[in-house]
Amino acid sequence: MKVLITGGGGFIGSNLADRLLSEGHEVLTVDTYATSRRDNLTPQERLTIVEGSIADESFFNGVVDDFGPEAIVHAAASYKDPDAWAEDARTNALGTAIVVKAAERTGVQRFIYFQTALCYGVKPQEQPITLNHPLRPYDSSYAISKTAGEDYIRLSSLNWVSFRLANVYGPRNLSGPLPTFFSRLSQDKACFVTDTRRDFLFVTDLVDVVVKALDGRGSGAYHVSSGSDVSIKQLFDATTAALNLGEIDVEVRPRAADDAESILLDPSRTNADFDWKTSVSMEDGVAQAITWYQEHGIEQTYTHLKEEELRVRS
Repeated sequence: MKVLITGGGGFIGSNLADRLLSEGHEVLTVDTYATSRRDNLTPQERLTIVEGSIADESFFNGVVDDFGPEAIVHAAASYKDPDAWAEDARTNALGTAIVVKAAERTGVQRFIYFQTALCYGVKPQEQPITLNHPLRPYDSSYAISKTAGEDYIRLSSLNWVSFRLANVYGPRNLSGPLPTFFSRLSQDKACFVTDTRRDFLFVTDLVDVVVKALDGRGSGAYHVSSGSDVSIKQLFDATTAALNLGEIDVEVRPRAADDAESILLDPSRTNADFDWKTSVSMEDGVAQAITWYQEHGIEQTYTHLKEEELRVRS
C-alpha cells in the first residue's frame, strides 16, 4: 500500500512510518518540523520525506498528485503555542480541509485522523467518557481547531476513521508530563505532581490499531485508550524507577477547582471492532521512552496548554 502520513516526522507519525516500512509498504511523509525532529526518520528505500505545510494548498495538491496515495493518515497538528489561534486554525482546520479535499479528488481509499480527548472539554460529564458524550472543545484553541478538522472529515465522502486519543507517550514524544519529568530530573530540578488521574497509551499500541484500520477495519469515531487511568504520581514513580533514582518524595499539589479528577476514555467499541487492546505496561513503556531520551536528548518540550493550566496537567 502507498500511505501518505501528514506530520510524518513527528512522534506518532514517525513511529507509524517505521512500522509500515517494516511491513513492506511505501510511505511518504509531509512535515514542517515545527515540533518534530529530523532524526525521527531514517532515509531508506520506499520512504519519501517532504518538507512543507498542509495549509499550502498548491504544495500539498502537488505532493498528493505526484505520490498517488491509496491511504492518508493525517497526524499533522499545530499545538506549539496555546495563544497561536491563527496557526491552529490554519493547520488543524484549514489544513485538514485541504487534505480532505485532495483525498476526495484523487480517490484515496482510506483516511485516518487523530483527534484529541480535549474535544470533550476539561470537565467531562461522565467517567469513563463514552462516544455519546457531547463534544465541548471550548477550553483550548487546539481542541476547537482539531474538532473542526474532524467535522470536515465527517462532511466528506471519504471512507474514514477518527481516533480520539488518550495521552499517548513513548520514544520521540516531546509533549506531556513524561518528557518534562525526564528533563527536570536529569538537571536535578524539582518536580511536582497534581492529584489527578489520566489515561496513558503507549505509542506502539496506537500504531497496532492504526495498522488494522488501514487494512479496512472500522468506520467513524473511536477511542484509543488503555481503558484504565493512573495517577500522575504513578507516572512520576515509573520515571524515577526507569532512571534508577529510587523513590523520591515529590510534592503532590491539589488540582484546580475546575479540573477533572480523571479523564478516561471508554475503548469498548475499539476493542470490539478492531479486536484490539493495549499490551504495553506503563513500567515497560516509560522505560522505553526514558532509554530514547537518554540516547537522543531533549532540547525542547511542547504543550498546547497555558501556563496556569500546567499545574493541572504536569
